[in-house]
Amino acid sequence: DETTVCKFRHLLEQHKLGEPLLKAVNRHLKQHGIKVTTGTIVDATIINAPSSTKNEDKERDPEMHQTAKGKQWYFGMKAHVGVDSKSKLIHTILASAANVADQDALPYLLHGKERKVWGDQGYKGQREVIRTAAPKAQDMTNKGYRRNGEVNEVEQAKNRTKSRIRARVEHVFGIMKRVFGFQKIRY
Repeated sequence: DETTVCKFRHLLEQHKLGEPLLKAVNRHLKQHGIKVTTGTIVDATIINAPSSTKNEDKERDPEMHQTAKGKQWYFGMKAHVGVDSKSKLIHTILASAANVADQDALPYLLHGKERKVWGDQGYKGQREVIRTAAPKAQDMTNKGYRRNGEVNEVEQAKNRTKSRIRARVEHVFGIMKRVFGFQKIRY
C-alpha cells in the first residue's frame, strides 16, 4: 500500500541507500545475463514540490527551484536518468534542482561504453560532451528542424524516427511517478 511505499522511500533516503541499491541491482542483473547494452537514452522529468510558504519555517524549500516547460512554470526538482535503450533499465540517475539544464547533467548519465546516445532537443549540440564521456558513441539526439520559420522536413522525419526509441524512457518515468510515488515531494 501507499503508506508502506512512503516508509520504504523514507528509509532509503534517511540511510542514503538509493545509489548503492541501484548499483547492487545492476550488478545482480548483469550476473544473471541481463546486461546494459551499448545504447543509452537520456532524459529528465520534473518532480513537483510545494511552492507554498505555509510551513513551520515560513519559507520555500531551499533545494528546490522553478523552471519553465513550454509556457508553464514548475517548482521542484528534476530526476535525470540514463536508461538502457533495449531493456529500459535505469543504469544512472541524478537528482537536481528543477532549474538545472538537461545538457548539464549529460556527462553524468553516460556509462562510457555506449555506441549510441538518444535524447530530446534539450541535449542538442552536445556532440563533444558525448564524445568525451563515451568516445565510441554516435549522437542520436534530436536536432532543431526550424530555421527562420522554415521547417526542414528531412530533419523533422529523422527526429520522428529517433523519437521512437527515445520514447522508451517515458515508460520509466511512468513507473517512477505512479508506482514509486515520485509525482510530488515534500519539504
